[in-house]
Parts: sequence; C-alpha cells; structure tokens
Amino acid sequence: MTEVFVLRLSHRKDRDKRVTTHCALVARAFLAKKIYYTGDKDEKFEKKVMDVARRWGGPFEIEYVKDWKKLIKNFDGIKVHLTMYGTPLNKKIDEIKQANKILVIIGSEKVPGIAYELADYNISITTQPHSEIAALAIFLDRVFEGKEFDHEFSNAKVKIIPQEKGKKVISLSQQPRKKSTQ
Repeated sequence: MTEVFVLRLSHRKDRDKRVTTHCALVARAFLAKKIYYTGDKDEKFEKKVMDVARRWGGPFEIEYVKDWKKLIKNFDGIKVHLTMYGTPLNKKIDEIKQANKILVIIGSEKVPGIAYELADYNISITTQPHSEIAALAIFLDRVFEGKEFDHEFSNAKVKIIPQEKGKKVISLSQQPRKKSTQ
C-alpha cells in the first residue's frame, strides 16, 4: 500500500490551531503515516493529536520541521501540492496512485512560489476556494480508494460501533473480567 505523509506549511499557533489539528486528524483517519508542520512550534497541538492517536489507534506521527524546503527536496517519493491552481485531480490521480511514497503539501497562509516549483504535481481539488482540510480528505480518499472506511487501527483503546441511530463507543482495553462467585 502507498505510504502517505503530509506537510502542513506555516502553522500559526494562535490563528491556525483548530485547522491544523483538523488537518492532522484527517491525515490520521484517512491513513497517512505522519504529518510534518512548519511555522510556529506547537507542543499543545502535538500532544492533542497524539492523544487521539493513542486512544483511537495508530501508527501516526507528528514532526515539527524548520526547513520545509529541505524536507521536500530530500523526500524519497513524489511530492503533491494541493492548490486550487493546479491540474485537476481526476487527470492525474491514476498516475499519482502508482507511487510507493507520497508527500502531500498543504498550506495555511499564502504558499510561497517555491513550493509550486519543488512539487512534482500541483493538484487542484476543484478550481474554487475551499478548505485545505476538505482537499486533503478528498485527495487521501482517492489515493486509498475508500479503504479508510474499513480500516482497523492497531492498538486502539476505543472503537465506534456504527449504527443507524445513537452513538456507541466501546472500550477495547484488555482488562480481565471478575468472575462471579455464585
């Protein structure tokens, strides 16, 4: 299976904490292995996301990166920048899915022009303004062809039991049950 890594550019601790957290949660839930981020180092964000990974299963990693250009240049795989200005996803997805490793680049503030040059693919998920969270989810769903819907995360401590109405979450901890004395 293709390994996917995400690079979130220019995280701003005070302004982007919710959106960057959602990018990381989508990356994890949609089967990416790791998210890198640049901008402001944010240990609170890292802790929050890794707590989700610990409870809901993994593997998943977060890494702060100071030199994102170096990361892109040295990445051993293809680099896909999600932007509304790129080639439509439908025209390149079959080609992209052939890669063993993919680095998906998503921005927050205006993405520097060098990112477009360093990417192997500049891909649009529509040519309209929208969220990097939505773009990432759609891209990952297309790469993994919906496999995230049936994926069982290793080492999960909790799990949702899907049902038509209501909410059911079960604990998967291996706690021994007490036997009845009667």
